[in-house]
Amino acid sequence: MGSEQGAGDGTAGLRSKTEHTKAIHELRRATVVINTHSRRGRRLYPEAIRILRRDGFDPYRVFSVVNPKKLRATLEAALSDGPDLLIVGGGDGTLSTAVKHVAHRDVALGVLPLGTTNNFARSLGLPLDLAGAIGVLSRGKVADIDLGMAGDRAFANLASFGVSVEVAGTVRPWLKRLVGRAAYPLTALTVLPGHRPFRAYLTVDGRRHEVLTHQLNIANGRFQGGWQVASDISIDNGRLVAYQLGSGKRLRLLVETLTRATGGRWRSLAGGPFVVGREIVLETDPPMRADVDGEVRLLTPITLRTVANGLRVMVPADFVDN
Repeated sequence: MGSEQGAGDGTAGLRSKTEHTKAIHELRRATVVINTHSRRGRRLYPEAIRILRRDGFDPYRVFSVVNPKKLRATLEAALSDGPDLLIVGGGDGTLSTAVKHVAHRDVALGVLPLGTTNNFARSLGLPLDLAGAIGVLSRGKVADIDLGMAGDRAFANLASFGVSVEVAGTVRPWLKRLVGRAAYPLTALTVLPGHRPFRAYLTVDGRRHEVLTHQLNIANGRFQGGWQVASDISIDNGRLVAYQLGSGKRLRLLVETLTRATGGRWRSLAGGPFVVGREIVLETDPPMRADVDGEVRLLTPITLRTVANGLRVMVPADFVDN
């Protein structure tokens, strides 16, 4: 949520968004980090630097990350230059790592969507082509958006539990290159026959909800797997949205997954089985691992919440900054 001054909301001590936007437009103080470990990152790296320079950016430094294990150290090195704008090129995993470094700092994150699903970029309303995304850096604005927290781990887009955790560890890079975002539902079809349903208990505003399912998602952003979760979800409204795919029945999950994979749209929050709140306490039986923006680390029970105005990003000029 985007107040201009940010007292008490995670932006205290930062420049106003108007001042920050003006600094980026006029001074172009930026550093660039591009994940070139992926084939798409390697292929588009030269073009990205060319278009950035054509649009007036002369970065302090440009980092090409070949080894993903060095991404965190590289991001800190890029931030040590004191840029107004940290431009990061990569997929959702790369951008999720960048979010953790930029959160609560007086620097805006500029996104170059170079991944398979680009959920975070889609939630910001960014063009998915390179020239369009760089155009947002040149002519867009700074916005404050929500930061998700799963326990003590920050996330930009989604925490998920169930089949998707196994899919994340199973999906093949060659399949992602071949069919793009469809690789995830296709991989789910191979994982689902051996997956057991679980019970999830979600407590929001003192009310306890119980579901039996194969898949539970808790979203901060609007997109999952490259498809819109619901038309009225926002990454900037101070709320998390929990929803199940299917029930305890594999066939229902299969039908819903294929329906979303082919249709790409779902119902509004008012018409679907959604649990919405600023803080969600999640318990599961049995305990479940959490896939937090592509990193499988945490274990239920877990508390998830939003931090309003926790992250500064460059967005299109018509982005609704609540």
